[in-house]
Amino acid sequence: MSADEPLAGLQLRCGGEIPGEIAIPALRDLVRKVRSYNLKLARTVRATDGRDSISAWLEGEPDGDGCAITIRSWQTSPLPAENPAEVAEHRSAIDRTLAELTAQLDAHQNVLTVASEAPDLENLTSAMAQGFGSPWTDFVEIAGSNHRQPLHWRLLDGATVKIAGSDRNWRAALLPQYAPGQEPTGFELCLTADQPPITTLAIPEPPAAPVMPQNGPGLVGRDIAPVLRQPIARIIANAETIRTRMAGPLAEEYSQYAADIAAAGQHLLSLVEDLADLEVVEAEDFNTAPDRIDLADVARRAAGILAVRAQERGITIDPPRVGEHLPAIAEFRRVLQVLLNLVGNAIRYSPDDSQVWIRLEPDGARAKVIVADQGPGLSTEQQVRVFEKFERLGRSDETGSGLGLYISRRLARAMGGELTVESAPGQGARFILDVPGDLLAAAPITRSQPDE
Repeated sequence: MSADEPLAGLQLRCGGEIPGEIAIPALRDLVRKVRSYNLKLARTVRATDGRDSISAWLEGEPDGDGCAITIRSWQTSPLPAENPAEVAEHRSAIDRTLAELTAQLDAHQNVLTVASEAPDLENLTSAMAQGFGSPWTDFVEIAGSNHRQPLHWRLLDGATVKIAGSDRNWRAALLPQYAPGQEPTGFELCLTADQPPITTLAIPEPPAAPVMPQNGPGLVGRDIAPVLRQPIARIIANAETIRTRMAGPLAEEYSQYAADIAAAGQHLLSLVEDLADLEVVEAEDFNTAPDRIDLADVARRAAGILAVRAQERGITIDPPRVGEHLPAIAEFRRVLQVLLNLVGNAIRYSPDDSQVWIRLEPDGARAKVIVADQGPGLSTEQQVRVFEKFERLGRSDETGSGLGLYISRRLARAMGGELTVESAPGQGARFILDVPGDLLAAAPITRSQPDE
């Protein structure tokens, strides 16, 4: 009903009125408990008004039908300034999480790979897959633009997109991949809808008689994963929005709760993705689509995608230099998937402020990519077990499913290659992806191995 300063000012800055409903969440919770228990309660309350972080010792005491509040030890401190680079990266992470279609583009915005499981994007995905090398804007309608060829990527980032066969409105996000001191070497395209798809999970009736197993994706990959991805992705995105205070000021402890929600959601989503991939690679009819690719280009793209994650821990990724080439015969998307797993593992296991190397090695009719780190290394016994299904090598944290390396080796072998490891305790690890070389291409240009 009434308040003195500084509580009155905080109430107004948080969007409340006097008299009016309490607008400070922590204070409102205290008052509710005092009135519910009809007892005097006291606690430290933390709040923020968008400019300052505030902490105070508040005592609440029943007062007729209401509550009398006494303030002691009121303290304020400025909120830390936002880092524009961090805010941009948080937004990129949200775009990746919510995307229902992702594509890798080259420096000219031509399509290299595309992936989507949204039913209303099936025609678009098929058209882009058949039109590799064409600008992505050839396959969609950019609202307010009649240009067929791509505009500058900054003008397209955030553009509203219309897609034939879909009733939903879409937003395009172009996430550039940079090499130091260079213009973008490529882009990740993320298409996000303004609303989730309407999906249902059909639970089949129990069969009357035993049914022989079918080839192709099973229950998780075919039925469950597509239904779960978008709800989980939106949980993660909303939690990230709260954690980074994009939606408004928030007390630090609530930001930490949101961070825990986002981390748990990411773990759950990765489990769903890994289980779906597991069904694919273990299917009897699984095969890859080999093409003529440049392993150096794929390696640089993997490094660009994971660069920010490495920078958060002071880790430097040293990819093949621009101008290095190693022609090979393999499927671009699957090689990229394997390298993302290898480099991601190297970042996870490496100490802070260390280095991860990605090197090329021609070997007669074979072509190799080596990912080396400065982590704890693997014993002989661990090197045998590391490629086994669900193997996490005794890790007690909640990250990873233990399927990444198993799936990566299956992919390598499906492309006529192999995935091996060389390591020793305390000396880091070297994971080697070996695929058929492209003997008809020009001689590869590589550099010597580092003295790791």
